[in-house]
Amino acid sequence: MEPTAIMAGFRPEYLDFEHGIRVGNLEEHERITRILKLALEARYAQPFVTERWGRGVFWQWIGFLARANRTAKPLSSDVSFGCSKFYLTVDRETRVFQCGLQIERGMVKAPRDSRAFQLREDWDWNRLIKALKPRGEMERELTRLLGDGFLLHGGAWDAEAVNFSRVDFPGASKLRRTLEAAPEDNWVGFQVFFPMSESEVRGSTGLDLVESMLAVFDEVVPLMNLCMQTRLEPAGVQERMRLVEPPR
Repeated sequence: MEPTAIMAGFRPEYLDFEHGIRVGNLEEHERITRILKLALEARYAQPFVTERWGRGVFWQWIGFLARANRTAKPLSSDVSFGCSKFYLTVDRETRVFQCGLQIERGMVKAPRDSRAFQLREDWDWNRLIKALKPRGEMERELTRLLGDGFLLHGGAWDAEAVNFSRVDFPGASKLRRTLEAAPEDNWVGFQVFFPMSESEVRGSTGLDLVESMLAVFDEVVPLMNLCMQTRLEPAGVQERMRLVEPPR
């Protein structure tokens, strides 16, 4: 089978530590949204949905979720809140580029005018919480990733969240208690990401960065599969996809 050639004209300066991720005023082959969506669909042989937070030329957060996982949800197939996502963002405060996995918990008790944001039984968050068991597969995967330089961020978006690295990860039980203790009227998130400093981004080529993002996504797939209703199986990647730079 001929590999799928994906033109990747992304450049390091499109990760802007002052404004966010540049997606506007670019050619199609330069946009990270298009590049990663095509690459993920080739890699996992299924459609992905692109989500974002932001507007205009610069977006603050970009996510990619498997469409099949959203479609499989009997209560929440019309929204993306309940789905595990690959994500990327530029934290402009810490000046760190993040790339990894994100799972969200809506409000446990949402106001009447915000019912769409209320946690429902079919959200991936519930599977995440159930999987956080001592000596379980989730704990083993988190330990592995944190040992490889990933970081873990969890808690309410509107309050002080908890961050863990390899040296201070307390184990699955305490992490579960921390997440469950988040205020019921807050939006809560769980992120496992690989951090890159501004100098590391600037010292890379655009193609290197895209390949690094896809490698990070590959690393968090086992965690994602523990939480989704469907699975991602990246078998035969090398035969189906290659990234190429457009001619100058």
